Amino acid sequence: MKPLQILNLGVCDYLSAYQIQLDLVAKRQKSEIEDTLILVEHPPVITLGKSAEDGHILFAEDYLREQGVEIHKIERGGDVTYHGPGQIVGYPIFDIKHGGIGIRTFVENLEQLFIRLLKEEFDIPAGKDPVHTGVWVNGSKITAIGLAVKRGVTMHGFAFNVNTNMSHFQLIVPCGIADRGVTSLEMLTGETQDYARTTELVAAYFCKVFGYEGVKNCSYEAGEFKVGTENT
Repeated sequence: MKPLQILNLGVCDYLSAYQIQLDLVAKRQKSEIEDTLILVEHPPVITLGKSAEDGHILFAEDYLREQGVEIHKIERGGDVTYHGPGQIVGYPIFDIKHGGIGIRTFVENLEQLFIRLLKEEFDIPAGKDPVHTGVWVNGSKITAIGLAVKRGVTMHGFAFNVNTNMSHFQLIVPCGIADRGVTSLEMLTGETQDYARTTELVAAYFCKVFGYEGVKNCSYEAGEFKVGTENT
């Protein structure tokens, strides 16, 4: 088994991370890099996927921008979602054809990742929904999933609510689902979680589910992607 390449951007604004995604997608399409998982924490931002309805944003854009919340329309699947501090966002830049699995299996693996992590590390029973993608606890979504595929390479990905400001979800109809709630790890455990440690857990369970052994930490500076040393 080979190691998983991880690019941890730390706190990064949405558009900067999006441009990095596009660059790495182009590089992966040309086989210039291996499959890479981007991990990032965004300042407050609302994104609209291909099936998003304007009515699912409940406040005027001017008001949202005054509150420090950006709005961006993007090409991923899904409806309206929110990203913000305390949320672990992951963008897998993966050649699914090379990996030998389809997009449905890829999404199911992402769901299984968080179901296993929540049960094995926090004793929280989570599961899938027969209608909606993502990971759910007692009818509330804790991880949203929305992908796009460009010439066989994935982008966008998942958003895992750890210490997220849940009041910001009241600005939208999350994922366009009006009759379901959202939750976070902090809400479920009753205490603020160690964000860095939880990010390490996400990477570890990604390796377990997708069949990687250890990780290679990568960097991205001035448009240059560099692969670092391997950590087991």
